[in-house]
Amino acid sequence: MEREQLPFDVVAAAGHILAESGVWCARTQRLWWVDIRAPQVKRWDSGSGAISAWTMPELAGAVVLVDDGRVAVALQGSIHLLDPNDGSLTTVLTLEHGMPHNRLNEAKCDLQGRLWCGSMWDFGAQAAGSLYRIDRDLRATRVRADVTIPNGIAFSPEGRQMYFVDTPKGTIEVASYDTGSGQPGSWSTLVEAGLAPGKPDGSTVDSDGCIWNARYGAGCVARFRPNGELDRLIALPVTQPTSCTFGGAGLDTLFITSAAQRMDAAALAAEPLAGAVLALRPGARGLPETAFTG
Repeated sequence: MEREQLPFDVVAAAGHILAESGVWCARTQRLWWVDIRAPQVKRWDSGSGAISAWTMPELAGAVVLVDDGRVAVALQGSIHLLDPNDGSLTTVLTLEHGMPHNRLNEAKCDLQGRLWCGSMWDFGAQAAGSLYRIDRDLRATRVRADVTIPNGIAFSPEGRQMYFVDTPKGTIEVASYDTGSGQPGSWSTLVEAGLAPGKPDGSTVDSDGCIWNARYGAGCVARFRPNGELDRLIALPVTQPTSCTFGGAGLDTLFITSAAQRMDAAALAAEPLAGAVLALRPGARGLPETAFTG
């Protein structure tokens, strides 16, 4: 499939080591993301263009909205609440004990406000990760084990299907989702490995129920129909896009984070936007992000 070339804006300059987990706050019109290895939580204000940053004490794998105005940050093995007003961190719960090689990676909320979070052996060296659901009473349940690099957590517009990626497998999986219990059904392959270039990373779902997926290593974002059919490929000026999310006043802007990790001097010279956060308008609209209500 031919790649579309669309105009884009640079929201945050190149240089992030591993920018990830973009999430749009419709209430404040701000974009949040993490640089996992800096490690920092960052926020862009669409009105002023100002970028704020909070340095974390450990690797910061993901950030999600919280219904009280704070954000939840997935650090090495624990979930913390960050208050952007004073920079304070409050520990919510620890998901993994005695696993020094592991870190948290990827987190999203379902439509009911439950928090989903994955863990991994750093750099995906072993399939030692898990996928957890954190209910509103802060009880954590391990739903999947033997995960290598958890990514692509997303939900269909009505919340009755859940999507998940274990990046090295190259597939996008789907399961029916019980919105009452928060329990996914049996997993099956929705998008086969190799259907789109690169490896699947972070995902978001638009108002038509189509899945947008950052294709790590391939310099593009892919849109898949709800039946798994490849619908569009949009070219990017970065080879390592990591996540995508819709935002803007009309939820019609696609924000894309990217990474510069493991790129040598020659590669960085050839790709001056590596590690930037980008924005483009693909002609689709997203859905508001649900905040964690724990």
